[in-house]
Amino acid sequence: MRAVVQNDKSRALRRVSRAPRATAVLAVAVAALAAGCAQGDDQGVRGAAGQQAPPARAVDGAAKAREARAALVAAAQRWDLKRVPLAAPAPPAKKPEIKAREGFEVDGQESDGLPPVFTTVPTKEKIVFLTIDDGAEKDPAFLRMMSELKIPYTVFLTDEEIKDDYGYFKKMQARGVTLNNHTLSHPYLPALSYAEQKREICGMQDVMEKRYGKRPVLFRPPYGNYDGDTLRAAKSCGIKYAPIWSEEVYVDHWEYREWDQDLHPGDIVLTHFRGTDDWDGTMTDMVRRFLDRITADGYAVARLEDYL
Repeated sequence: MRAVVQNDKSRALRRVSRAPRATAVLAVAVAALAAGCAQGDDQGVRGAAGQQAPPARAVDGAAKAREARAALVAAAQRWDLKRVPLAAPAPPAKKPEIKAREGFEVDGQESDGLPPVFTTVPTKEKIVFLTIDDGAEKDPAFLRMMSELKIPYTVFLTDEEIKDDYGYFKKMQARGVTLNNHTLSHPYLPALSYAEQKREICGMQDVMEKRYGKRPVLFRPPYGNYDGDTLRAAKSCGIKYAPIWSEEVYVDHWEYREWDQDLHPGDIVLTHFRGTDDWDGTMTDMVRRFLDRITADGYAVARLEDYL
């Protein structure tokens, strides 16, 4: 009996002796948990009082956005822009209906489902679309500038101007630029027969497919001149749209189609692949003038194909 009592006392003593150690372990665990909550992630990000720290993905996304913005600011400085270009809004979930501009229709425009000729895309957003024609000048600095500034643009190519360096436009295509049809030899199309016009347009479709793997659905008639045969030939070659332009930008001035001599939401802007042989400046000088103007007016450059 004495032994049993002695064993009960021993158990009691052991329980008492364990209690401080258990309390100490719990205190350490609580402290460690508290410290972990206070530290957040390894970037030192802490949640506000009563809030959880942001998820790692949100933190990474914010960091990437800051890096992208810093890179754009640096690019704007490097290319000597007056302001950082504005970002275009997201493309519309429902694309606008594109019709031939009033006064730009041909006989059978709607009944024959001919490609519409238009100068502006219907939108209320302060955006414009940059389009570049022919392909005569092949300036590597232009490719770098547009890539670094993240400026979208659409090109309309003429085989006679690009055949000396198809690879230049292959690099452009690899950067996400859409390459489109501007005929084989840049003729005044209304002076040609239907068969001759079809050869110019469909022939360029063949070149584009062979060199760049795709037959375009956009076609721009040289000089912006066309007739009913032009659009019928274009349709037979797989063309769906025939955009022309509202404004044209050069290295030293702008030209306007409208009487108010101003930009409008959705305007298509034309320029050409030209350099110092034709201009008092370079392609990058032209882009600088273009971006400085539209940014000052609160416009961004959007991708034309996203609206068609």
